[in-house]
Amino acid sequence: MTAPGAPGAPGAPGAPAAPADQADLLRRARRRTSAPGNAAAAASATRTPGPVPRGTGPGPAPLSHAQQRMWLMERLGQGGPRYHVPLATRLRGPLDLDALAAALTGLTTRHHVLRTRYGHHDDRPHQQTGPAAAVPLPVREAAPEAAAAVLHAEAARPFDLATGPALRALVVRHAPDDHTLLLTLHHIAVDGGSLPVLAAELAALYAAAVDGRPSGLPEPELQYADYARWERARDDRLAAAAAERAAHLAGARPLPLLRAVPPASPERGAVLHAAPLTAGTLDGLRRLGARHGATPFTVVLAAAFAALRTATGASDLVLGCAGGHRARPELRRLIGLQVNTLPVRARLPEPDGDPAFTELLAAVRTALLDAQEHHDVPFDLVVERLGPAARGEDGAPLLAVSCDLVRPAEPLTLPGLTAEAVEVDLERAKFGLTLLVEEGPRPRCLLQHDPAALDEPTARRLHAAFTELLTALAADADRPLSRLPGARLPTPAPAPARKEHPAVTALLADPRVTDAALHLADHGPALAYASVRGPVAPSGAELRAALRRRLAEPGHLPLAVTLVDRVPRRPDGTLDPARLPGLPTAHLTAVLDAFADLLGTRPAADGDFLRLGGHSLVAVQLAERLRTRLGLPLTGLDVLERRTPRALAALLAARAAERRTTGRRPAPGALSTRAGTVLLTGATGGVGAAVLQELLAQGRPVRALVRPESAHLVAGAGVEPAEGDLADPDSLRRAVAGVDTVIHAACTFTEHAVDVAATRALVEGWRGTGGFVLVSSVDAYGRPAPGEVPEGAPSAGPLSAYGRAKLDCERIVLDAAPRARGPVSVVRSPIVWGPHRRLRDQLRWGATGALYQAALAGRPILLPPFDGGWTGAGWVHSAALARAVAQSAERAPGRIVNAVTGHVSWADLTAELVRLLGSPSPVAHGPDADPELLRPWHYRADALAAVLRPEPGEDWRAVLAAMTAGTAAGG
Repeated sequence: MTAPGAPGAPGAPGAPAAPADQADLLRRARRRTSAPGNAAAAASATRTPGPVPRGTGPGPAPLSHAQQRMWLMERLGQGGPRYHVPLATRLRGPLDLDALAAALTGLTTRHHVLRTRYGHHDDRPHQQTGPAAAVPLPVREAAPEAAAAVLHAEAARPFDLATGPALRALVVRHAPDDHTLLLTLHHIAVDGGSLPVLAAELAALYAAAVDGRPSGLPEPELQYADYARWERARDDRLAAAAAERAAHLAGARPLPLLRAVPPASPERGAVLHAAPLTAGTLDGLRRLGARHGATPFTVVLAAAFAALRTATGASDLVLGCAGGHRARPELRRLIGLQVNTLPVRARLPEPDGDPAFTELLAAVRTALLDAQEHHDVPFDLVVERLGPAARGEDGAPLLAVSCDLVRPAEPLTLPGLTAEAVEVDLERAKFGLTLLVEEGPRPRCLLQHDPAALDEPTARRLHAAFTELLTALAADADRPLSRLPGARLPTPAPAPARKEHPAVTALLADPRVTDAALHLADHGPALAYASVRGPVAPSGAELRAALRRRLAEPGHLPLAVTLVDRVPRRPDGTLDPARLPGLPTAHLTAVLDAFADLLGTRPAADGDFLRLGGHSLVAVQLAERLRTRLGLPLTGLDVLERRTPRALAALLAARAAERRTTGRRPAPGALSTRAGTVLLTGATGGVGAAVLQELLAQGRPVRALVRPESAHLVAGAGVEPAEGDLADPDSLRRAVAGVDTVIHAACTFTEHAVDVAATRALVEGWRGTGGFVLVSSVDAYGRPAPGEVPEGAPSAGPLSAYGRAKLDCERIVLDAAPRARGPVSVVRSPIVWGPHRRLRDQLRWGATGALYQAALAGRPILLPPFDGGWTGAGWVHSAALARAVAQSAERAPGRIVNAVTGHVSWADLTAELVRLLGSPSPVAHGPDADPELLRPWHYRADALAAVLRPEPGEDWRAVLAAMTAGTAAGG
């Protein structure tokens, strides 16, 4: 629908999920008290700077401001599919796959940003060009009606920015001369202006590869790293210009229609409303612009201002639009992220005057030209200079609405082939509200909104009003606004006052709790206190975990529950905060010191991080500094959620108390040496989480390998986080040192060389007397003869790339068995089903994903014919797999064993999906079914049969019902 880089398009870099997402370098935070600059300095920054220098060095380069925001979103767990750029094209004709693979490889060889990695050193991110290598071009077989699910799943698959690359490809084959090509790029590497360059060069490289000749393309004059260095060299002048732009925005307020979305919201779903426009309407809008010296986009932007003015009654509004740097000649053919969000502040005529739309158009035109004159001032710097003024009292961002005039996506045209663009909508919102007009053969008026920020009925009414307004303006724009279509819409009502906080109500409902209260510090989150009873009283961490399950609103969850002998109360029964237990001085002092180091001022205990000038990069840096000093898990999101030193100290104190239950707290940067410790990799994934729960239930001390930003997800009684990553062999060797047992359940699924190297590092570092268990996959069997597959049967080709990688990892583990002092085994599992969110995603992937998506959409479902014998899937419940893995760690049942709960035929599975989803999908059987469904194997699971026996609630129908309910609710 829209080009990336435009507001509302995939990954608009200036679209703030929350103001705390805006960031700048650490040195700027340290210089926060310096003078903001003057108008002359600001003007010098926005005058046309010198040319971008060519070839400024092959080493690590800084990130551009737009890239830094992308990187921060990933580090804070708020990136994901919303910053993916999928380009899908249906290609009919003789597609030369070898030539296409060569063209893609040539493209990444020419443009380094497509194979760049993004790491960090000394709290600062950098970019480093990765080695030139062939671009994989996997081919999947899928009928046209089943392709949408395959494309969506592939486009949503995460990128790992630390290892790269930022481009991947997939070909879906429908017939010998009918394919769909999907290129998925991360927005950190491209913008809308990059895509025509990418498409033209890919076509030229493909034609040359088909003909066996050089492409004749000139070498790129610049690489994106050159541009990033050039931009960063101007940071001082840009900072001065940002101060001037912040002054221009001072006093503006967020759009009253929108609700605040918490910064920790992991996903921002998108709802799209569309209505057709006539070609005559677009022509009328163009003529209107021509009469008043305005571009068609300016007219659309003015119409958006008019619609929002009528809807809210506000006459001082700020909307966002896209700006960029491609007007510079040397940047026009550069692939990379060169866009910026421009805040357009229009002070519109007051309602009492009832002006004509043309008067409003003049005001918007002036405001837009002013914004465009400052197109190169990074919006993240403007937000930083705004400080608390960048958000409303409720935390809503100042810039949460965007507008654009777009065209339908263009297909990737390759010589000799007929191309048709295929839309892949990842349904993720970058703004709370986006108003769009789409040109093209079938023009449309579009409204996209985040349902967490704007409710559905209000969005529908606003969309209808905007559509009617555009049509009316095309016919007569000289009418007063009062005589143009529009509707005054209700603003969000404040939450009703409660007599008791929901967290207190939930705590008191627990029979083990005798009293509970909540304390809310100034500008800080809630701290809960409780007294408990009983011979097996719960810990504060257990009570908070129970609250997380019970509370409907995540914002009601206190950051900690502290146990007290008696809740201190005044004579009138209200809480007496003066008699609450104090916070550990060591933690509070460390937090205050870190605040002072990074923000240049020592705050009060209840000082607000954001109001002190903090932003997301500083939040990441603050968390990393405290993790290093205290040896406790903390993430940037923790900082953005807690915000005050007192609240952060309380959180750290709670985590320290949880750690003390596992033994002596290790020194910062070190790990404990508890006897019998089990190293578990993948503890935050679906399988690993189940294994972790099983080990803790058995009372086993666990060391969990986790990334720093995920350490808080596992930190608790009996669990010691070991910060590391599969792609970092040194961290694996540190994690495995001194443990007794290893359960290796982590896997990248796509970076097979990383998986193999990680397995080798763990095996080489293991010196314990316990077991070593590799959680593998039945994909390692390949495609054996139909029927039963015994445990440890030889592999039969062809193997998938994933199956081959698993087989390679297995060999590394089993080769170590003769010299091991404990049992060594490989546990192969089929599809894993269970309640974990990661496991619910199984319904979106592979063969089961295609069936689920078809049933969800009500499309026809085609299964293999009955005369081909039984076809279906083996499956295992995550809890059963966890029991099997834990037992294998104590006594090896065999070198290679299977963990299978049962088998389900495609016919039974599809019938159950159709029933659970209430789907109208007709089901048929025929020879044209997806070849991926031809799975005629039953995997034997003899060695672990006893522990794999299903417990109550582990039958496939029950678990499928739970998974479909969770997945459907999640969209």
